[in-house]
Amino acid sequence: MRPDGRVTGGRVTSGDAELSVVRNGHIVDPASGRDEIGDLWFRDGRIIDRPSDDEAKGASVVDAAGRLVLPGLVDMHTHLCEPGYEYRETLESGAAAAAAGGVTGVACMPDTEPDLDDAPAVRFVRERAAGVPVHVYPIAAVTAGRAGERLTEIGELADAGAVALSDAERTVRNPAILRRALEYARMFDLPIIAHCEDPSLSAGGLMHEGSHATRLGLKGIPSIAEETIAARDIMLAEWTGGRLHLTHVSTAVTVGLVRSAKQRGVRVTADVSPPHLVLTDEALSSYDTHLKVNPPLRTRADVEALREGLADGTIDAVASDHTPRSVDEKNTEFQEALPGAAGLETMLSVVYTELIAPGLLTWNDAVRRMSTAPSGILGTEGGSLASGSPADFILFHPDGTWTVDPASFRSRSGNTPFAGRVLKGGVTMTVVAGRVVYRCDDPESS
Repeated sequence: MRPDGRVTGGRVTSGDAELSVVRNGHIVDPASGRDEIGDLWFRDGRIIDRPSDDEAKGASVVDAAGRLVLPGLVDMHTHLCEPGYEYRETLESGAAAAAAGGVTGVACMPDTEPDLDDAPAVRFVRERAAGVPVHVYPIAAVTAGRAGERLTEIGELADAGAVALSDAERTVRNPAILRRALEYARMFDLPIIAHCEDPSLSAGGLMHEGSHATRLGLKGIPSIAEETIAARDIMLAEWTGGRLHLTHVSTAVTVGLVRSAKQRGVRVTADVSPPHLVLTDEALSSYDTHLKVNPPLRTRADVEALREGLADGTIDAVASDHTPRSVDEKNTEFQEALPGAAGLETMLSVVYTELIAPGLLTWNDAVRRMSTAPSGILGTEGGSLASGSPADFILFHPDGTWTVDPASFRSRSGNTPFAGRVLKGGVTMTVVAGRVVYRCDDPESS
């Protein structure tokens, strides 16, 4: 299926008709309460109500029979690498990968060179992304140079278009600085996206600390490296009233901390990445560097807790944590390989295969976690197919299967932990602002 996909820039059908309709698709949109076979009308980049019969006669039509029609996914944690690391990914290649995965909006982390820690850097990303096929939302740094010592000019970053603040894979180690960041960010209603890791506990670690690490002779990263920082950050959010988002949570204890905080009314949200919903530390017995991610793959009990937290709404979102790496950065000894996995192009099919098809999530649940909720957390448009919303949507074919082949990726990097895995269904069309940005043939039959 995937090698035939192509990025395009035309309308839903040939020609430039202002009025278009997607007919007979299974529309799933929890934001507007639609879960039905029906039609989706749009014009000038926006969803509209059904026009009059006379006007409808001139509409461009795409037949979506047998397809799911879903709001475009919003991925709130990606690394697009530009500026500075274009050999891994560019805004253009990352956007193409997103479109192929049904992602119409990507929030990109500030770990570039230079860091996205001032207004000109944020504006640079916005300007560079103006011509790419999906929406790109810059996340700015919490501290200058992501060094954890001095706050950035949060108001200027907000004015420049930052949708959130984060020091990416670096924890803000000084709690006084994080407290001030939460207080200032609250004035602009920006969330602080926190990577929870105490480096004094994780230093030198290569995988989850446990029996498998001992057997493999690899230094472990204990769960408490994440959990102690998660507990601290939640307490600071509770104290300040600021908005805290814990990204790529990986342990059962962290899920419990988030659940308890929400019950107390703390303004905390969380996301999880697909590898942590599917894979465990046992898989590292092959020393496959493509399974080396940060945070590390945890235990089966952690996977089950993450799935439960996603199903009951404790975990608000699924985010790819798309982290491209070059061949040289992965094709080396396990100890030397950089952590990270490319995930934009596999995220939806992994969730469908592993969670929706087995009945652990409904399609309504999945759309909430992958579109509606992340859009709401970031304060962006999208996440809905209601009249007046942007015409950002995807067609997904639930039948058939495809095999993950990194050689077919639109990303510049193919460092996926799912290479060779057979996944169900697939994105057949991605539309952004009423324009087709990706088409693909139907999935292969199993």
